[in-house]
Amino acid sequence: MPSFKTFGTLTVIAIYLLILVGGIVRSTGSGMGCPDWPKCFGQWVPPTSEDELPINYKELYREKRIAKNERVAKLFDLLGFSDLSHRITKDPSVLVEEPFHAIKTWIEYINRVLGVLIGFFIFLTFIFSLPYRQTDKKIVVASFAAFVMVGIEGFLGSLVVSTNLLPFLITLHMLLALAIVVVLIYGLARAFYNPKFLQVVHSQRLNILMWAGLLSSLVQIILGTQVRETIDIIAAQIADRQLWIDQLGASFYIHRSFSLLILGLHSYFAYLLLHQPQQLKTWGYALLALVGFEILTGVGMAYGSMPAFLQPLHLTLATVIFGVQFWVWLLLNPKRLEKNFN
Repeated sequence: MPSFKTFGTLTVIAIYLLILVGGIVRSTGSGMGCPDWPKCFGQWVPPTSEDELPINYKELYREKRIAKNERVAKLFDLLGFSDLSHRITKDPSVLVEEPFHAIKTWIEYINRVLGVLIGFFIFLTFIFSLPYRQTDKKIVVASFAAFVMVGIEGFLGSLVVSTNLLPFLITLHMLLALAIVVVLIYGLARAFYNPKFLQVVHSQRLNILMWAGLLSSLVQIILGTQVRETIDIIAAQIADRQLWIDQLGASFYIHRSFSLLILGLHSYFAYLLLHQPQQLKTWGYALLALVGFEILTGVGMAYGSMPAFLQPLHLTLATVIFGVQFWVWLLLNPKRLEKNFN
């Protein structure tokens, strides 16, 4: 059944591409390039000039967002998220309307088109997983879960727009994308696994290290989103990028120092792979290289005045590292994949 393996792999790569494009959207300040959702300025193909819009377009879309946010806030109140509901309806930044900017509009539009395409990709991945329902139902369940999650991701994307890029929702939006990748990787690992070609020497120490790596990477990604949110605030107040680093505060220094812990964990992990199969060694060494490259992009941002092109690359590498860590953890625990052969 090669279709699921091939298409599932392409889907995971496409999601990482979407994360990269999402990083570009944020680093260029294009998140509100389209003030409505799913259309862009009420059109399926966005305008290229402000002359194509109504004179009062800012007020028009602000009123629409207020009405939508009030409906969403009621839902959050019912679910018990009263603090989030209050922020959505009372935060004054939610009501700030961005002026039309053709380049930013089209950057955001491309991001949305990719998101829709990936939705179709995940649906097709689920369809291609159906032949496994007789041999490994968990592959089908994982694929269906990813399809449901991408629907929730689309809903969150609409909230991100209607709340004018509320930081909490941006972070949640990104973490859910990461969760979708993990679910798909789990399904792919089950499909690809063959015990004849992977005889892992069980090591509790390697397992602990990889769990520590997964946890530390997740913490580091969340810390990174806090730094990114602070940068957004500073950028709105200070135009000179060279002054941003000095204004970031403790979250940046914690994030920077934490990267050394992650490098140390993965260096020791790579050292312990000496007696493992070549396949596991390859992935482990690739993981160490990714961590090293991720740190280099962080250094480049810290000492290069936060260049916009490095920000989305830094974020994407962090999510790739997390995905590879999860893949390696599955390889270290083949019993979690052996259902295929029952």
